[in-house]
Amino acid sequence: MSQASGSHAVAWLAGRGWLPFGFQQEVWQAVAEGRSGMLHATTGAGKTYAVWLGILDALLRRHPPGRAAEPLRAIWLTPMRALASDTAKALLQPLADLAPNWTLGLRTGDTTSAERARQDRRMPTVLVTTPESLTLMLTRENARTELAGVEYVVLDEWHELIGSKRGVQAQLALARLRRLHPGLVTWGLSATLGNLEQAMQVLCGPEEDPAPRLVRGKIDKTLLIDTLLPPNPGKYTWAGHLGAGMQLPVVEEIERSGTTLVFTNVRSQAEAWYQLLLQARPDWAGHIALHHGSLDRGTREWVEQGLKDGTLRAVVATSSLDLGVDFLPVERVLQVGSAKGVARMLQRAGRSGHAPGRPSRVTLVPTNTMEIVEAAAARRAAHEGRVEQRVAPAKPLDVLVQHIVTIALGGGFRADELFAEVTGAWSYRALTRAEFDWVVAFCERGGDSLGAYPEYHRIVRDEEGVYRVRDAGVAKRHRLGIGTIVSDAAIQVKYLGGAPIGTIEEGFIARLRQGDCFFFAGKLLEFVRVRDMAAYVRKATRNKGTVPTWMGSKMALSTELSDAVLEMLQDAAQGRFLEPELEAARPMLLTQQRLSRIPTPGTLLVEAFQSREGQHLYLYPFAGRNVHLGLASLLAWRLAREQPNTFSMSINDYGLELVSAAPFDSEPVTSQAIFSATDLLHDVLASLNSGELKQRRFREIARIAGLVSSGYPGQPKSARQVQASSALFYEVFRKYDAGNLLLNQAESEVLSQELELSRLAGTLERMRTKKVVYAPLRHPSPLSLPLMVERFREKLSTETLAARLERILRDMEADEGS
Repeated sequence: MSQASGSHAVAWLAGRGWLPFGFQQEVWQAVAEGRSGMLHATTGAGKTYAVWLGILDALLRRHPPGRAAEPLRAIWLTPMRALASDTAKALLQPLADLAPNWTLGLRTGDTTSAERARQDRRMPTVLVTTPESLTLMLTRENARTELAGVEYVVLDEWHELIGSKRGVQAQLALARLRRLHPGLVTWGLSATLGNLEQAMQVLCGPEEDPAPRLVRGKIDKTLLIDTLLPPNPGKYTWAGHLGAGMQLPVVEEIERSGTTLVFTNVRSQAEAWYQLLLQARPDWAGHIALHHGSLDRGTREWVEQGLKDGTLRAVVATSSLDLGVDFLPVERVLQVGSAKGVARMLQRAGRSGHAPGRPSRVTLVPTNTMEIVEAAAARRAAHEGRVEQRVAPAKPLDVLVQHIVTIALGGGFRADELFAEVTGAWSYRALTRAEFDWVVAFCERGGDSLGAYPEYHRIVRDEEGVYRVRDAGVAKRHRLGIGTIVSDAAIQVKYLGGAPIGTIEEGFIARLRQGDCFFFAGKLLEFVRVRDMAAYVRKATRNKGTVPTWMGSKMALSTELSDAVLEMLQDAAQGRFLEPELEAARPMLLTQQRLSRIPTPGTLLVEAFQSREGQHLYLYPFAGRNVHLGLASLLAWRLAREQPNTFSMSINDYGLELVSAAPFDSEPVTSQAIFSATDLLHDVLASLNSGELKQRRFREIARIAGLVSSGYPGQPKSARQVQASSALFYEVFRKYDAGNLLLNQAESEVLSQELELSRLAGTLERMRTKKVVYAPLRHPSPLSLPLMVERFREKLSTETLAARLERILRDMEADEGS
């Protein structure tokens, strides 16, 4: 490291009695050389100060602090509002000491209008904001002047953004800032990424000069991953069957620990577990809390402050607390259910011991016996560094439509210049000029089918060849729609007196009748009515209710974790029960071995079973539920093509079930002929209601592209209205504008994101190379029973399902004893 670089940083750390880590000095050197880069380090290792002190040191050397504050020089982008507030506090400490006249501002959806007005008069030296708020800044007429002095941009928690359209939005914003300031330096921070080199290229652009620097921060930080084992897992299992039975063990763990975070994967599970904790310990009321993204902002901020102050014993949370908010008092993290991915587990583990030198510990709480095996597999994968990759979307045109209108608003653009700028963003590096020109024409005239409607003539080319937005109504609607990339079709929940509680997806509220009770925000509420896009409730007097369900509540097992689970199962198949989790799952695994076979990395288990329902076929590719959905539909369609038939099916992360009342020939499966990848795209589309899937996907594309509006503040449109509007556009484009590239995008996203076509093709390839092990069953095996239960749940009430399961298990026990 040169003598000059990092001098202010070293002095500031020394004043606090701290010494810099080697990776921090490496970042300072790279920043001093004008390099962009990526810092990958353990959560709580000091990433924020590694990058911020390096940037601050470089800024101070070029702009010695005077009496007046510097104009906007650095932007810190964060994926979450809560994280923005916490980050601003961390950045302010060295800024106040080293450059007391420089200013720091916060600009998110929560920023008050008064604060925005102050920033509009004079931007702060450093701005902490989100991708959406930065994009909104680009719509300002004076955006070029305000942002031309920006020298540094930091993307915090880059792993959280890179694989989404929000990440693409950030890429386009960075491409714009590079054009305004060609020497722009960008840095990304991450703790959990498997494809670091590519993630750095996505962030820095395809042709960054000088070459960006990848810094791996290695410090000695203890990571403990253990499992809270149930006392009697049993021989059979299904989704959630151990869940409530883990109530007391979880309570005992919380009692033995300091402040504890209890993570669940979905909001409905968080609501349920909060109630379970209160049922076991009513005296904890007021000392434990609930946190998820649908709760009112004031409630979330109260919980976050309680965590920072150490006044809360435990908080039940979802991914809303995954990211880098600094909660030093947190000692323990419990993960209820499978984390479904190694990166997610590591991210959550890092919420405990969030400081250099402090150990991080995550305890996995299985909700079924296979999740006990998953827990051991996740620990092995984590220790071996097998972390999931995140891939940036390829040229999503809906985001580009939004960006083009944004730039037209922010001072206008010339087509040639903007094309060169956009293709400097990684996701659009393969964008053709024909595709770009189509998008510009679509913004200008609405494509071939909307030319007669002036509201879709959003940009106008003037006599100098500059495209601008002339219509004030278009400008207003566009600015309001910039956040639609992350918005959900939700409805506000309020008490009858008007106090807000949070938001719930409209589909759940639509199923409620007056007087129905449900748990939300940790309270039992009675539904009264819906008025003006708000659901009004009161506190319930009964003691029973349902738990709200939110869309997207089913996460899929990652490839890395699936492979690790199969390796664990191979240990069990060979009689090696060395891990405590495998020993706990031994009764179930031995029952699977006795009745059928245990799947392994080199085998494909196929089970056959005959019941009163008909003929059942089970396959276990271990490819995750998204792939299994497409695979089950594909196999059923191909079997019915050979021999006309109707199939029912069910899926989970481990396998799939096909059931038919009429007999069918399973030979194409056992011979592996049916796993051919020939005509895969045609067969997948034919096997599904692809039109419905495309229309649903197009609804989100239409919102992002600004074709449909979610309404105005105080006058929101319902999800049903938005759906109807997007469906109309879909049909108009399909009939009268067949070359519309947004329609093509809808089909592409269905295949790549919902059905994971590339992963499905890879799964078929692996299935063809594995040895098929065919196992006829006398009664359901431990692996097949959960698939039966998944199908029963669609048809039976909870009570009827419990009775049917009890009968099945009783019959199996009797059969084993005979």
